[in-house]
Amino acid sequence: MKIGIDGSRAFIENRTGIEEYSYQVIKNLRDKLKDHQVVLYVKKTYNLQLTTYNGVVKINDLELPKSWRIKVIKFPRFWTQLGLSLEMLLHPVDVLFVPAHTVPVVHSKNTVVVIHGLEYEFCKKSYSWWDRVYMRGTIKKSCQWAKTIISVSENTKLDLVRLYNVKEDKVRVIYEGYDNFQFPISNFESNQNEKISKIKTLEIYSKFKIQNSKFLLFIGRIEERKNISNIIKAFEILKEKYNISHKLVLAGKPGHGYENIKLQITNSKYKEDIAELGFISEEEKWELLKKADVFVFPTLYEGFGIPVLEAQSVGCAVVASDNSSVPEIVHSKHLLSPGEGAPIAIGADEGGEQYSALLVNPQDPQDIAENIFKLISDESLKNAIIQKGLENVKRFSWDKCAREIAEVLLK
Repeated sequence: MKIGIDGSRAFIENRTGIEEYSYQVIKNLRDKLKDHQVVLYVKKTYNLQLTTYNGVVKINDLELPKSWRIKVIKFPRFWTQLGLSLEMLLHPVDVLFVPAHTVPVVHSKNTVVVIHGLEYEFCKKSYSWWDRVYMRGTIKKSCQWAKTIISVSENTKLDLVRLYNVKEDKVRVIYEGYDNFQFPISNFESNQNEKISKIKTLEIYSKFKIQNSKFLLFIGRIEERKNISNIIKAFEILKEKYNISHKLVLAGKPGHGYENIKLQITNSKYKEDIAELGFISEEEKWELLKKADVFVFPTLYEGFGIPVLEAQSVGCAVVASDNSSVPEIVHSKHLLSPGEGAPIAIGADEGGEQYSALLVNPQDPQDIAENIFKLISDESLKNAIIQKGLENVKRFSWDKCAREIAEVLLK
């Protein structure tokens, strides 16, 4: 079987979101598709490095099976609709896999596309009019053209069925994974790595000027949809009402509405306690997650929510939104509510004991603040949430995600 994979987003620098998903899925599909002819379509970018040694092809840091080959499509603009379409016309494949929601106009009759979420439908203020029109049109067409749609959550599947009239039996839900932090195994490795980790932690703390500080952490794009404004308001409530000593650490690239967020930080009475780090490396991310007191993630809409799992995997307690896919990700026995608006999870015991995170109304800074304070003031509750989080993440892995995708591609 000849399988084509759109790798256009997988090998860029500073990957986030869909780019990281594409990379991790391709990385983990290698052993599942090693007995099949695979063509990986990529863009010509300045950081793209292709090497061949003893017949083995390597793209950047990823070694590919011998049955795989790389096709660099050099279209600088309209890469998918012109470049990839032309490739499909001249060199058709049996199956085309698109990890990032945009199916080319010329495509295999057996095309599989991944839809990550319909954020633009629920957070309209976070997108320009043109972006909403473009994304709606692109995803609707992709859903029509694809033989199979992979949704990253039950919530996103429900959105597709309800808003775009997609047939339920056309959609397969396959959860994303997370790049879990690898702890050392042996005592010697543990001691050596602990020493190295302490040095690196001190370096990172010094770099970001948060040494000797307890802190609340958010990682993601610094944009309106991530609800940074209400995170800052909740932090100010915590300072005013409870006089907490914590700092607020915001890590991520600027996004839509960043100018307003920056102004809010500048005008905050507690601006000296708000650290804005910008984009951080993987190493810095894990060090911050391990040391954070609480991971705060009350976003307005998530198709999945990988940062929640990353935080839980290293024993960081999480406060997150009670909407979209988040309750489903932190609670395996979620129930989706019918009716209008983005579905929410219901069925938790009073106080949310069934969940592995404290869920909040993202539109209510007071609710966000109160739940953060519950964790930083109640050690037993915090430990219980941490333990449930460590148990919860066992449901997810990139290997499992890729295995289920391979089953769809080979069916």
